[in-house]
Amino acid sequence: MNPDIFVELSVVLLITLLITSIIALLRQPTIIGYILGGIIAGPFVLDIISSTDTFTALAQKGVALLLFLVGLNMNPRIIREVGKISFITGIGQVAFTTTIGFIIAKLIGFSTIVSLYIAVALAFSSTIIIMKLLSDKKDLESLYAKISVGFLIVQDLIIIIILLVISSLGKETNFTAIALETLLAGLGSIAILFLFTKYALPKLTKAIAKSQEFLFLFSLTWCFAIATLFHKFNFSIEAGALLAGMALSLSPYHLEISSKMKPLRDFFLILFFIMLGSQMVFDDLLSNLVPIFLFSFFVLIGNPVIVMSLMGIFGYTKRISFHAGLTVAQISEFSLVLVTLGMTLGHITSEVLSLVTTIALITFAGSTYMIKYSESLYTVLSPYLSVFERKKATSDHRKKAATHDIILLGYDRIGYDVLESLKKIKGKFLIVDHDPETITKLSNQGFDCRFGDASNAELLDGLNFSKAKMVISTISDLQTNQLIVEKVKEANTKAIIAVVSHQIESALQLYNEGATYVIMPHLLGARHFSSMIGKHKMEADKFLEEKIEHIEHIKKRKKSGHRSL
Repeated sequence: MNPDIFVELSVVLLITLLITSIIALLRQPTIIGYILGGIIAGPFVLDIISSTDTFTALAQKGVALLLFLVGLNMNPRIIREVGKISFITGIGQVAFTTTIGFIIAKLIGFSTIVSLYIAVALAFSSTIIIMKLLSDKKDLESLYAKISVGFLIVQDLIIIIILLVISSLGKETNFTAIALETLLAGLGSIAILFLFTKYALPKLTKAIAKSQEFLFLFSLTWCFAIATLFHKFNFSIEAGALLAGMALSLSPYHLEISSKMKPLRDFFLILFFIMLGSQMVFDDLLSNLVPIFLFSFFVLIGNPVIVMSLMGIFGYTKRISFHAGLTVAQISEFSLVLVTLGMTLGHITSEVLSLVTTIALITFAGSTYMIKYSESLYTVLSPYLSVFERKKATSDHRKKAATHDIILLGYDRIGYDVLESLKKIKGKFLIVDHDPETITKLSNQGFDCRFGDASNAELLDGLNFSKAKMVISTISDLQTNQLIVEKVKEANTKAIIAVVSHQIESALQLYNEGATYVIMPHLLGARHFSSMIGKHKMEADKFLEEKIEHIEHIKKRKKSGHRSL
């Protein structure tokens, strides 16, 4: 690796860290810190980013990974659930925003071609920013979030088509032939991907999931390979990454894949926002203050009003419409790509690029605050939003996290005996294990199961500990058990927490941190044999009965696939 690039990256990250730390102390969204870090590191202030191509390539990986995770959590059943309203809202909002934006631009005095570019740029919203904010709020399972993600994807598909059309305008080629060729290649790729996903991928992922590291490597390779394939057929890398995620969305391992990929996604996304900030242009800022204010106001207020109106017409409550509307209160990163392409082709000037990038910064910041404090805003504005609601409206709902009385983390070895006892208890329990064969076997027996590694904080955050009466970990790793105890205590102080330890000091430490009982297999074995001595004295026949019972138990364990204890 070029040492200069490494030093440059280190300095840029240090600057961003310092700024984001200040932002965090002020309890503001970190995205603002990333963008400000890019502005300061960019040509407007320090001008220390010289390896632009490298930064751009890394940032693009972040975009691909984000959309891969979007697809990974986009179960086709969810698409069917909100597909109609998402499609109608997405198309309607783009059409209305473009029309109104064009009229405003013409009234201000811009030419027809410039007005059209500006209007189209205002019509699209940032999937990246919205997904990050919804994820931070843990709102991805809400109805409004599902609808929002749906119409944002519709927007992305429209802007990709627009970019393709504009690109072709600068070439002396037959656009119809290019479009037809691209369409056929795309449909063929999707068909092949569908067949592979249906018939080959389930068996492949089942074999790979036996190793957590291999599962992570496979997922990363799958994401980039499919994205690259679609890029070769003149589709966007983002579209390929999205479809790659959707292909894995029905896999029983999709939650584990998602949690493994998030840290890597977050790193590359930080670079994306830094690059976004560094590319902000502030030329001719003073002369464009009025247009900047008008267009920013229209995006921040007008776009949400358009979405609320459309959703209200189709019978959604003002609450759902309001929260969904806020997700379009910023322009898209694709808007910047659009105006940059227009400037490259000579359709618009750098002044228009400066205007749109400034609007982007204002709306990125403004919408971030609006979404973060959406509940407070709704409380204040609710009395005035009834105009957007019908009498019989579709109420909001969330996919409620499944509740279980007992959660067993780890089935093998100790978990086997624990499960035998749990079967005798009247209650609903969940089994979490990282062995795909174990999960398949137990699922076939009718047990609620989830594939995953209990040492993963993201996995634990997805479990509903708040209603659990007992949480049992059969994992002997101290740090994992400490994390489990911490997560359970945060959600439910009344839950019984049982963990395993092979070390006396570790057991005492776990007790101090809140564990209800620490299982120590070796001590329990010795204690059980001691109780046998006290119970049977020197009666050999009694010990022979214990022996027969123990042999039967061991054989049963062996038959179940256990090889060691």
